[in-house]
Amino acid sequence: MVMISILAMTGLVFMSRYLFLEPKLPLRLNPQAQRLLSYSSPAVLTAIWAPIVFMPDNQLDLSVSNPFLWAALLAGLIAWKTKNVLLTTISSMVVFLILKLVVFAPT
Repeated sequence: MVMISILAMTGLVFMSRYLFLEPKLPLRLNPQAQRLLSYSSPAVLTAIWAPIVFMPDNQLDLSVSNPFLWAALLAGLIAWKTKNVLLTTISSMVVFLILKLVVFAPT
């Protein structure tokens, strides 16, 4: 039953992407729909990272000892200054690892 669900979801996701990305199909969105859909990626990404950064232990943590918060702030700063996704990802992961394992390590 689980495998059928996974295959059905895979087919649904593929078809929804294929309909909008295949240039030979006559399906086009109007400019308002395109503008509306341009907000979906940032909204989904925010819904993923915000609970991880601000609620690492299922409660709000805005303290200076939150390595998730420091790494997220650094990632935001690097992304803003350099516009380089790879540099942002690797540097923020390294800083998070150092903060988690060395600076804020449980004693």
